[in-house]
Amino acid sequence: MTDTAALQQSPLNSFHLEHGAKMVPYAGWELPLHYGSISEEHLWTRSSGGLFDVSHMGRLRVSGRHARRFLDRVCTRLVRGMEAGQCRYSLICNEQGGCLDDVLVYCFGADDYLVVCNGANRMKIVQHFERVKAEENLEFKLDDQTLGTCMVAIQGPRVMELIGGVSSEVPTLKRYRFTVKNVLVMKIIVSRTGYTGEDGVEVILSSKFARQALGMLLKDVGGEASLVRPVGLGARDSLRMEAGMPLYGHELDEETDPISAGLSFAVKVDKGESDDQEGRFIGQDAIQRIVSEGPTRRLVGLTLEGRRSPRQGMAVKVDGEPVGVVTSGCPSPTLGHPIAMAYVPPSVAEPGTTVEIDLGAGTPATVVKLPFYKR
Repeated sequence: MTDTAALQQSPLNSFHLEHGAKMVPYAGWELPLHYGSISEEHLWTRSSGGLFDVSHMGRLRVSGRHARRFLDRVCTRLVRGMEAGQCRYSLICNEQGGCLDDVLVYCFGADDYLVVCNGANRMKIVQHFERVKAEENLEFKLDDQTLGTCMVAIQGPRVMELIGGVSSEVPTLKRYRFTVKNVLVMKIIVSRTGYTGEDGVEVILSSKFARQALGMLLKDVGGEASLVRPVGLGARDSLRMEAGMPLYGHELDEETDPISAGLSFAVKVDKGESDDQEGRFIGQDAIQRIVSEGPTRRLVGLTLEGRRSPRQGMAVKVDGEPVGVVTSGCPSPTLGHPIAMAYVPPSVAEPGTTVEIDLGAGTPATVVKLPFYKR
């Protein structure tokens, strides 16, 4: 999609333009790619703090009588037993065990949840939810709150310290926990989650007051020294790559199962087998077979020398023969050399294995364990 008139604009669009952002189409939205330099924004996030507009992410409220039962049917992770104020990362799969999306589930209570999904998959997930609801005769309300809300992430090693200057509660949150705060005349959701490999928070608030609230937040948290600066999609991508985090459409798709993607921690393989109240999830039979037989490919990290970075779709070769494919690649600002993620057979997945990337000539690369970077 290139017609900007057809693109959805973030509630923070004017903020981006005021800060000199280069705006690009992404997942049906017009969003900032960078504000000057991707590498500088990346390194600032690693050393201080970055602010990311992630309003394109889908925000779907699921509430009512069968809300928990429904989510345990569509999510690979166990939703039953989640406490109010808890977040849980999960996959949503098809019957073949392929990933329809990866999501974050927020629990507000036994029958009230928020599902944050990828922006490009929002309508697909809404349709999937509606289909499962009808097929299994479940009673719950599905409310797509995406366009009425705004979502920002504030990430970096100094973020929690800075937030501590304006809130005593937020810095005490454990990872994957959230709280609801009253700011101005609205409630905002603040979770200790992120997609960069750094500590920080993600904030969901009403679109109506987003611009005003953001100005207050930057003044209170960033201060005069601009310790928190706006960061675009470019650095968000390189940050998540260094952290070894998958991106839908690259490491994840409907043909890729969570086990091959290294996400077995987010799959309760025996869900519902010892407790009927849990229920089995869609795709569970297929994933159990993959676990039993072993995946035919695995997601690995690759490091390269030189300056050229691999790109999605490039072949991974051994002795000149293609054995795998690159899913993501970039120059790593933190490490100072190119990195990539790729799917390869288990026989090639051992760290230290040397492979070649088809960058025109056979460029050597070394298999490494993910993540590339961990604070």
